[in-house]
Amino acid sequence: MTDLPALRQDAFRPIDHDALFAQDRLTHKPRVLMLYGSLRELSYSRFLTLEAARLLEAFGAEVKIFDPRGLPLPDAESADHPKVRELRELSMWSEAQVWCSPERHGAMSGIMKAQID
Repeated sequence: MTDLPALRQDAFRPIDHDALFAQDRLTHKPRVLMLYGSLRELSYSRFLTLEAARLLEAFGAEVKIFDPRGLPLPDAESADHPKVRELRELSMWSEAQVWCSPERHGAMSGIMKAQID
């Protein structure tokens, strides 16, 4: 089990697959893509994303985190830009996504919006 000192380890029970899946089971772990909306060195949204990824992995998910550094603004580059391609491929791979963004003037950050666009 992953080192999660703030959580009670006995609270984690093995997944009861018979109760969870009425039909055929998947042959892989749930695939979760994590996105965060800050480029700061000390980014709390990135820290929160990393911690949430640890929790999801502890629950049995396969997690990938997209680093938005170098992602161009929408329509500033072609769809063939490496960071745009990387994000599209990760989006297609994922079965779930978790978004974490700081609030800027009552809205999500421009970095987060660029990833969504």
